[in-house]
Amino acid sequence: MTDPTGRVAIVTGAARGIGAATARRLAADGFAVAVLDLDESTAKETVNGIVAAGGRVLAVGADVSDAGQVEAAVARVAAELGAPTVLVNNAGVTRDNLLFKMTDADWDTVLNVHLRGAFLMSRAVQRHMVAASWGRIVNLSSTSALGNRGQANYSAAKAGLQGFTKTLAIELGRFGITVNSIAPGFIQTDMTRATAQRVGQDWERFVADRVAQIPVARAGVPADIAHAVSFFVSDGAGFVSGQVLYVAGGPRA
Repeated sequence: MTDPTGRVAIVTGAARGIGAATARRLAADGFAVAVLDLDESTAKETVNGIVAAGGRVLAVGADVSDAGQVEAAVARVAAELGAPTVLVNNAGVTRDNLLFKMTDADWDTVLNVHLRGAFLMSRAVQRHMVAASWGRIVNLSSTSALGNRGQANYSAAKAGLQGFTKTLAIELGRFGITVNSIAPGFIQTDMTRATAQRVGQDWERFVADRVAQIPVARAGVPADIAHAVSFFVSDGAGFVSGQVLYVAGGPRA
C-alpha cells in the first residue's frame, strides 16, 4: 500500500462517536484530517487527541445540508490542509417516531442531513478527487436500511445512501475514485443512548437485549467502524467499489 502521508480526508459528524473514532483512525493511518461538524467548537476533543498523537488536523464547522456552507467548508479544507481526496459521509441525526406521529420536520431533518448532506459533500469534494485521479468516498448507512420500527425517516435515508453509493461508484470509477458504504449494526454511541431514552429503557438493559441477538455476543464500538473505513480508503481496496459492508456482528444482527 502507498503511504497516505500528504493525502487529506474529510470526516463529517466527527465531533463524537463513529465520526470521531474514524477521524482518529485516519490520522493514525497518516492522513491529514478535517473534522467537520455542525458546531466547530464541539470538535475540540477530537482535534486535541489527534494533535497529541502528532497528526495534522483541522476543525471545521458546517451544516452539511446547506450548499453554501458545504462549498465554503471544502474550500477552507483545500486551502489550509490541501485538496481532499478522501470523504467519509458520517453526519447524521435521528428523529424517531411511529409514522402517524412523525412530523414533516422530523422527516425533512433526517433526509436532509443524511441524504442531501452526502450529496452536497460528495459533489463538492469529487472535483478534487477527479483532479488527482484518485479518491475514496465512504457513506455511512445502517442495518436500519432493512427496516426498523419507529424509524421510517432514518431507514429511508440509510437505504437511499446505499443506492447513492452504487450510482456514484458507476459514475466516478473511471477517475480512480471508489465509493463504498458501511452499514453498522448496534454500536454504543450517544445516538443509541438517546434511542434507549426515547423508548424508556435502562441503558445497560438496552445493550444486553441487543447483544443477545448478535452472533458475536458483544455490542459494537466506534472503532469497529473506523477499522472498516480504514480498509475502504486504502490503496489496497482500489478494486472494491459500490459495495455495502454490514459491520454488525453477524449476518442478521
